[in-house]
Amino acid sequence: METVAQVIAFVGILVFLAHLFTSIFSRTRIPDVLLLIIIGVCVGPVLGLVTPTEFGSIGPVFTTITLIIILFESGIALKLSMLRSALGGAMILAPLSFFLTMFVVSGLAIWATDLEVLPAFILGAVVGSTSETVVIPLVRQLKVKEETQTLLSVESTVNDVLSIVITVALVQAYTAGTFEFASVSGKLIASFLVALVFGIVGALIWSVLLNKIRILKNAIFTTPAFVFIIYGVVEILGFSGPIAALAFGVTIGNIESIHIPIFKTSSMKEPVGLSETEKVFFSEVAFLLKTFFFIYLGISLELITSWFIIVALIFTVVAFALRIPAVKTSIRKAMPQKDLSVIAVMVPKGLAAVVLASLPVQQGVVGGDTIKSITYGIIVFSIIFTSILVLLLEKTPLPKLYARILTPEWPWFRRKQVKQGVVEGVVEEKAPEPAPKNKVRRSTRKTPTRDKK
Repeated sequence: METVAQVIAFVGILVFLAHLFTSIFSRTRIPDVLLLIIIGVCVGPVLGLVTPTEFGSIGPVFTTITLIIILFESGIALKLSMLRSALGGAMILAPLSFFLTMFVVSGLAIWATDLEVLPAFILGAVVGSTSETVVIPLVRQLKVKEETQTLLSVESTVNDVLSIVITVALVQAYTAGTFEFASVSGKLIASFLVALVFGIVGALIWSVLLNKIRILKNAIFTTPAFVFIIYGVVEILGFSGPIAALAFGVTIGNIESIHIPIFKTSSMKEPVGLSETEKVFFSEVAFLLKTFFFIYLGISLELITSWFIIVALIFTVVAFALRIPAVKTSIRKAMPQKDLSVIAVMVPKGLAAVVLASLPVQQGVVGGDTIKSITYGIIVFSIIFTSILVLLLEKTPLPKLYARILTPEWPWFRRKQVKQGVVEGVVEEKAPEPAPKNKVRRSTRKTPTRDKK
C-alpha cells in the first residue's frame, strides 16, 4: 500500500509540474517537453527507479491512446481554409524531408558503422520521420501563424506514416530476401486514401448520431471512444490509423461549414459539431496524456555507449542540416521569418522511432542492436536540439539568419527585392510605425472685416 501511495503522490506532483513547466515556457521559452523528458530519463535510465518492462503491455496501449487523442484534438482545431493553404507545402515537405534524411543517413551509416546496405536503409527509414506527438504540442505554444501550425501538424503525421510503412517493408524484405517497390508504393497510397475515407465518413456518421447521443447522461467520452473504434478498424485492415484519427478530427471540427446535399434532401437531421465544453475537455485530456507520454518517453530511452553517442550526434546534426534544403525547396510562399525558422528546426524524433528501432532486433536483422542504440541517441539529441533552437529563436536574432538561408533563391543568385516588405519569399517583420500625430492646421487666410463707414 505504501508503494501505491507513493505512485499516486508522484502522479499528482507530475500534474502540477506539467502546469508549472507550461508557465515556465510562456515566460522563459524553455520547452516543457524537454523538462518532462528529463524527468523521465532521471527516474528511468539514470536512477533505475522505473523501467519500460514494468509497464508491460500497458505502455504501448498508453502511447497509442495518447497519439490518437493528440491527433484528434489537433484536427478539431484545424480550419479547412488553413488546411487547404498548408496542405500543398506539407505534402511536398514531408516526403522530401523524409527521403532526403533517409538516403543520406543510410549512406553515412554504411561508411561509419559495420551495417550492411539494407540494415543501413532500415536505420535511415526509422530516423527519417518527425514525431507528431512532439511537434504538435510544442508548436502550439509558439507564437506562429495558424497556417504554420497546420503545415507542421500535417507534415509530421504524413512523415510518421512514411517511416512506419517503409521501415516495416524493409524489415520484411530483409527477412524474405526480396523487395518489391510496386507493393510498397501501393500500400503507401492505400494507407492514406483508405484512412482518409474511414476518418471522413466516420466523422459524418458520428456528427449525425451526436444529436441522439447527447441525450444520454455522461456521454462526453463517447466521441473519443468512437475515434478509437475507427483507429482500431483501420489498423486491423492494415492501413494508417493516425491519418484516420486526424481526418476524423478535421471533419467533425469543421462539420458545420461543410455543406452536404444528402442532408438537405433527406429527412435526416443536420450534422452537428462539438460544443465548446467538449473541445475544452478534450484539450485538457490531451494535456494530461501529453505530460505522461513525454515522461514515459524519457523512461524508454536507454543509455548507450560512447561511440554510438558520437555517431548519433553526427547523424542528428546531419538531419537538422538536411532540413534546411528540404524547407527551402518546398516552402515557396512568403511567410514571417520566425514561422520559416520554426519549420526549419522541427526535426524531433518520437516514440514511433523507439518502437520501430526494436523491430530489427525482434526480426533477427544483423546489426539490429546497432540500429536500436543509434536511434535512441538520435531521439534524445533531436529533442534537445529542437528545444534549444526553439529557445534561441525566441531570444536571439537566429530567425533572421534562417530567413537569409531559407530564401527561395539559392545563395549564388543575386537577391531580388519584392514589394510589400517581402524579400525572396520571406516576410520581413517590421516594427509597427507610430501613429501620426494630429496636427492642427492653422489657417493663413485672414478673416474679412467690414469696412467702417
